[in-house]
Amino acid sequence: MNNSDTILSIARKTVETESKAIGNLAHLLNEDFALAVNHILNSKGRVIITGIGKSAIIATKIVATLNSTGTPAVFMHAGDAIHGDLGTIQDEDVVICISKSGNTPEIKMLVPLIKRGKNILIGMTGNTESFLAQQAKYILNTYVEKEACPNNLAPTTSTTAQLVMGDALAISLLELKGFSSKDFAKYHPGGSLGKRLYLTVGDIVQTNMKPQVDVETDVRTVIVEISEKMLGVSAVIDNGKLVGVVTDGDIRRMLNKYENINGLKAKDIMTHGPKTIETKKLAITALELMQENEISQLLAVDNGNYEGVVHLHNLINEGIL
Repeated sequence: MNNSDTILSIARKTVETESKAIGNLAHLLNEDFALAVNHILNSKGRVIITGIGKSAIIATKIVATLNSTGTPAVFMHAGDAIHGDLGTIQDEDVVICISKSGNTPEIKMLVPLIKRGKNILIGMTGNTESFLAQQAKYILNTYVEKEACPNNLAPTTSTTAQLVMGDALAISLLELKGFSSKDFAKYHPGGSLGKRLYLTVGDIVQTNMKPQVDVETDVRTVIVEISEKMLGVSAVIDNGKLVGVVTDGDIRRMLNKYENINGLKAKDIMTHGPKTIETKKLAITALELMQENEISQLLAVDNGNYEGVVHLHNLINEGIL
């Protein structure tokens, strides 16, 4: 077996081991999970998630997922908690403690301090006989048969199981709350993901120049208008109404068809019935229309009134594509 074969064999074995464990996780979900979700759903406080070592790293990711899907959450490192950060927990908060073994010294020290208050403690552990499991109100069982590590030591499969359990928790809460794509956009205003959810055609066209000519405009002026406005297109207007469009392609076809362009008007070379999109539509919808019609521009309208042009390059620059 050569080096590449060895590497691929190890990688496949790792993926298969973890995949099997995640498949089994679905069978470990029980009434405790449902009760934990309902308690968080009805809580007036936040979700405080704590852990030590690799479990702490997973806890930070679960916190991020909950926050981005409408459930306020805060990470509290178990080690720091017993050295002053216990004040992070407020009266109405629900606490989730993550630990594979459920028996680490930090957990054994922290759990009684948490229970000293009136906070509900949820334990996420792979050992249902552990100290954490015995002390928790609800148990989220993340048992795995073995780690992907050949020595069964490095947290791999177990942390993957914790991560998936956290996702199951977050998505359950998201759906029960009726958390929509508009809600998601409020929490993700930056980046391409957020823009797909809130950026409208109107937001884009207002930053572009607005190429337009009259039906009687001579073609030389049309060419200048298209060139100056740098969008590869110009709307054609007749008595204030949008009636057509002249594109770079129309110009090329005209030059191939006519040896003498003197006397030609916009109405002679324009494309009738141009593809349009309302300014209130999302930019991602504009992209879908462009792809569907194999074009690179759309004329933006507001109740039939021409407002400007949205170009494929605009969508690329915004990270929509």
